[in-house]
Amino acid sequence: MRRPRLPRRGTALAGVGALTAALLLAIPQQQATAAPNLIQNPGFETAGTGDMPACWSKSGWGDNDFTFTATPDAHSGTKAMKVEITRRVEGDRKALITENATCAPKVTPDKQYDLSLWYKSTTPDASITLFRHDTTAGWQYWTDLKTLPVQAAYGRTEVRTPAVPAGTDQIAWGVSVYGTGSVTTDDYVMEEVAPPTPDPVCTGTATECKDGRWQVLATPNPVRSMHSVVLHNGKILLIAGSGNDQAAFAAGKFTSAVYDPKNGTYKQIPTPKDMFCAGHVQLSDGKVLVMSGTKGFPSADGTIGYQGYKDSYVFDPATEQYIKTNDMNEGHWYPSATVLGNGDVISFGGLKEDSTGAVVAEKFSQAQQKWLPINEVNQTWSYWGLYPAMILMQDGRLFYSGSHTFGNGTPGTGASVYDYDANTITDVPGLRLKDERDESASVLLPPAQDQKVITMGGGNNEKNPVANRLVDIIDLKNPNPQYVQGPDIPLGTVDQGQGKRAQTGAEGKMYVSAVLLPDGKVLETGGALHDRADPVYETSIFDPETETFDQVATDPEERGYHSSAFLLPDGRVMTTGDNPGNGSWNHDVSIYSPSYLFKGPRPKITSLIDKQWTYGDTQRITVDRPIAKAELIRPAAVTHSSDPNQRFVDLPLTVDGTGSNVDLNVTSNPNMAPPGWYMLFAVDANGVPSIAEWVHLGGPAAMAKDAPAAHVHEFADDLAKSPKAQQPKRDSVPVSPTVSGCDRHYGSVNTCVPTNFPPDVPDTTKARCAWLEDHDYGRLRVHGDDPLNLDRNGDGLACGKADVRRKG
Repeated sequence: MRRPRLPRRGTALAGVGALTAALLLAIPQQQATAAPNLIQNPGFETAGTGDMPACWSKSGWGDNDFTFTATPDAHSGTKAMKVEITRRVEGDRKALITENATCAPKVTPDKQYDLSLWYKSTTPDASITLFRHDTTAGWQYWTDLKTLPVQAAYGRTEVRTPAVPAGTDQIAWGVSVYGTGSVTTDDYVMEEVAPPTPDPVCTGTATECKDGRWQVLATPNPVRSMHSVVLHNGKILLIAGSGNDQAAFAAGKFTSAVYDPKNGTYKQIPTPKDMFCAGHVQLSDGKVLVMSGTKGFPSADGTIGYQGYKDSYVFDPATEQYIKTNDMNEGHWYPSATVLGNGDVISFGGLKEDSTGAVVAEKFSQAQQKWLPINEVNQTWSYWGLYPAMILMQDGRLFYSGSHTFGNGTPGTGASVYDYDANTITDVPGLRLKDERDESASVLLPPAQDQKVITMGGGNNEKNPVANRLVDIIDLKNPNPQYVQGPDIPLGTVDQGQGKRAQTGAEGKMYVSAVLLPDGKVLETGGALHDRADPVYETSIFDPETETFDQVATDPEERGYHSSAFLLPDGRVMTTGDNPGNGSWNHDVSIYSPSYLFKGPRPKITSLIDKQWTYGDTQRITVDRPIAKAELIRPAAVTHSSDPNQRFVDLPLTVDGTGSNVDLNVTSNPNMAPPGWYMLFAVDANGVPSIAEWVHLGGPAAMAKDAPAAHVHEFADDLAKSPKAQQPKRDSVPVSPTVSGCDRHYGSVNTCVPTNFPPDVPDTTKARCAWLEDHDYGRLRVHGDDPLNLDRNGDGLACGKADVRRKG
């Protein structure tokens, strides 16, 4: 039975991090301005109707012992507020501005506000927490702004809010205490920030300033890369392995390349195994963990599918070499790879050495630098599919978004919450067409603190319907989260082998890519209408605040199966690859310059005191012009539309009077920003970003005295469905050899003749052969049976003149 709790949600778990107290104390106090203080009863001097001062309320939740005291130990006047926790298992307590029309300060969307207070504390586990009133949805959590260090005597702290979201008319805030100890506060101030927005300047053509610009680079990508990883030195690791090329696989010729955007050069890297369709993730030290890959291609008779091996490697950006790790417990062709808050990596799904479905969960220990044995990893014996999108939630659980590769989704609703510690899986409702989310894209929307996930597009490789335009969004802050309908992906043009035409109706795209941008929006680009065929030309930018798409300039290149799109440290987006069913490969590389690069001068980070950051830190930068926000963006490690570790972490600002010295307040929660290297962007009020600086988050502060705990909140804590029944221990699950949607009786292994042709293609030899001709398949040798009836004269070649002339 749950203990009674006060109205406000939030939870806490042990974590890591330390605040640089000396730096915080060095923050200049802002000079008094004419801006009015928007807080009523800011010093608790006016009594309320109960035991709390007027316009202040008790708030919090969880299993803890606590007191709220209006104490005479004040900074000024006669009263202050002391919140103390003497015993804590979970939860937090806070004195919060009362959430009603009278007490909560009124705010204006898009404005920012400086918040300050005087405090002293005996615990490092305290932070400034905000709630907002949505004019439609009511009061809800907004964000944590900064961690407060232990302070024996009264000191002042200040922080600036992000821009107020649309639809918000009031905010409430206070100090959350989420560890044993006390915090005493007084003299709260909230002032509206004078907008520093200059008039936008267009430095390009009118079209570039509105829609951005694409450029196809003169130098092609030398390898057939379907894996792209942005390294913390700014270079790009492009992994091909065999490149889905049977001849290269048979010859043992496996390739990778490192691309340097600064000079446009490629360096080919010796690659020890076929890393085609491996998993990969950035480790906390900046190395890249690459797991599994292709042990074997499908057999010509169609009885055996793809096979994955157990091997695992780490790529070192410093030496540009692969280093062998210990093996995984079993093969995982197309595995997930999600980094956890402690730096460990968890992996699910894929195909085993015998092409059956892998049900063993694997964990790579950051501390031990090895894959753990099965008995040291919690197991549900569940089959999660191929490249299941497993997104780390702020409390350490994993959200399976329903986005995956090949075939149908998981049984049930298609989306679920996995609690590793409890070892339970609970379905989450609302995902539409859950079995047509193959090669969809899912990302944690900016900022990560908002805990919203978007899933876009998709199809089904086995059934091969028209890809969909569906966009579903889920807010994981809700007690019982469920997907809700978002705006459809905008219509573009499609080439079905007879020239481009406008898309109509429900025609969308699979193989869609989604990239988080430094202005807080999401670029979606590329895709195809059917399995490995019919490229769609359409690029849009999604605004998480308004939940709308804005169509922009379109990548001129085909970007379907095995394509990648990712953010560069200079704010541009790079796209590579396309591998249609005829086995060809597009080596051209495109670069997109978003419209924010044509809107005047870019802010510049002129100094960065420290590149080694810890959780709960305050870190100072200087900038050459005023900025409105700053954030950390985790560098990409993307393949097959999937990068579940992609995230944008807001850094609330504390700004001095000149605007040039800016202190960045780092989350105390490693689940919000797992340890590792990040791109730090500073962004002005027009959305123009700086070039990124690289910073490393993590470090030894976890063991430091007075290190803050992780402030996490009680989100998704009341799921309507019960956890699924535990699967019995088993070795694997059967997976059809045709799960990839290809009939291997025709052509070479890297040729994909559809098991099911698109629905508008009649089931006749003539129509199917015409479709194959339109899509440049050429002459195809037949291996064994002829299940699609393409070799009617039996000469061993599909779609010959005699085959097509015959009726039927």
